[in-house]
Amino acid sequence: MSKLTHFDNDGRVNMVDVGDKTVTERIALARGEVHMSDEAHTHLKAGKNRKGDVLTIAEIAGIMGAKKTSDLIPLCHPLPLTSVKVELSITDKGVAVTARAKTKGQTGVEMEALTAVSVACLTVYDMLKAVDKGMVITGIELLEKSGGKSGLYRK
Repeated sequence: MSKLTHFDNDGRVNMVDVGDKTVTERIALARGEVHMSDEAHTHLKAGKNRKGDVLTIAEIAGIMGAKKTSDLIPLCHPLPLTSVKVELSITDKGVAVTARAKTKGQTGVEMEALTAVSVACLTVYDMLKAVDKGMVITGIELLEKSGGKSGLYRK
């Protein structure tokens, strides 16, 4: 069984020391969905939201969220992100979100990709909540990550 890295030998919380790790290109891909009512879905597809373009604003919010991950998650290292791409697409149930984060560093970008997806989904909710407060954010997960000692992970 793997050791939990955010605890020392005495069980005290700590930020992992990545100083001796090799700098490698790190990439992570995450996804999530927002399910909504038919009324909200119709409203979204019409593209006439008074707050603005839902999909574009959510993509920007996702990028901003990735950049703020270490401010939100207490033991995450601040990373020099070299790229964050967030894409939203309308599905038959609502919106699908994917985020790809990239860096060259000593620790992975999984949390940045997952945060980007989460913030983008929350932004869709915020933009459409006047039409549907019962939307469901679901399926937020890491699909793939590469780089570092542990190598490639694919779901």
